[in-house]
Amino acid sequence: MLTIGMDVGGTSIRAGVVDEHGAVLRLERTDTPGEERALDDAVVATIAALADVHPVESVGLSVAGFVAQDRSSVRFAPHLAWRQASVADRIAQRVGLPVVLEHDANAAAVGEYRFGAARGAAIAVLVAVGTGIGAALLIDGRLFRGAFGVAPELGHLTVVPDGRPCPCGKKGCWERYCSGTALAATARELLAAPTARSELSTATAITGRSVAEAARRGDPVATAAMADFAHWLGNGLSLVADAYDPAVIVLGGGVSESAELFLEQADARYLASITGAGFRPRAQLKVAALGDLAGIVGAAVLAAEHAAVTVPPG
Repeated sequence: MLTIGMDVGGTSIRAGVVDEHGAVLRLERTDTPGEERALDDAVVATIAALADVHPVESVGLSVAGFVAQDRSSVRFAPHLAWRQASVADRIAQRVGLPVVLEHDANAAAVGEYRFGAARGAAIAVLVAVGTGIGAALLIDGRLFRGAFGVAPELGHLTVVPDGRPCPCGKKGCWERYCSGTALAATARELLAAPTARSELSTATAITGRSVAEAARRGDPVATAAMADFAHWLGNGLSLVADAYDPAVIVLGGGVSESAELFLEQADARYLASITGAGFRPRAQLKVAALGDLAGIVGAAVLAAEHAAVTVPPG
C-alpha cells in the first residue's frame, strides 16, 4: 500500500508518497496560501501531482494546530487559514481518497515509533523543538490525545512565573526559553550587556539558526545562549520524565539539527533535575532518526490505518 503523508505548515506544504517500509518515494513542495479556499486548492493540487505518478490509496495531513478528536476537522491553527474547518471531508470529496488529519507532533511521533528513534518503546514522548515546542505521547504505540484532542501541550507549561510573554496569552511558557525563537531572544538579551562582544552584534537579524551557526564558531554570546537553552531543555525534560516516566524521549524539530551543541549539557541537567535522581531508571534521550520527514512518514502511516477501515468517498 502506498499512501501520501503531508505536512501542512505555515510557510510551506510538503508531501510525500510513502511505502509500507516508511520509505519516501517522491516529494512535492509548494508555498502555503493565506486564504482558506486557496489553501484547500494547494493541498488538492499537491495530492493530485503525487497521485498522478503513484497509485496511492489514502492521504494523511499533518497540521500544526488543534485537530478534532475524530481527526476530520481543524479547530484552530495559528499559522493557517482553517478555523473550525471540515478539512478531511472537503479534501476527500475532491480527490476521491480517504483523508485523515493529525496534529503535526503526533504524526512525527508515530513516524519515529514505527520506523525511527522510538521504535518499540512502551511509553515514548516526542518533543519537537522549532519555532516553538510541539509534543506527543505514545503509550504502547497509541497516541494519547486527551479528552478533547489537544494533549499534550508541553510547550506551554509555565516554567518561569510572570516570565517572557507567549503568543498563547500566558507568560513564562517553556517554549519561550527553549526553542529557536527563545534562542534568538536570549542572544539579544545577552548582547544588551555593555561588555558583550559577538559577531551577532553586527547581524541585521538574529535567528535561532544564526545563533547556532555562531556557536559552532565559538562565539561567546552564542555559546552562552546555547548553554541557557540547554539548561531550560534539561529542566523541561525532567518535568516530562516526572509526569510520564517514559522509556524514550525523542527530540525532533529544526533545533535538533544542532543537537551536538546542547545535547550533552541538556542531558546532564535533565538527569540532575528529575525526582529521585540517581535512584531510578532514566528515559533514553534520542535525536529523531527521520529528521524533517518524520511528520510526513507518520501522517502516511496514520492514513494507511485509516484507509483500512474507511470506504473512499464517491
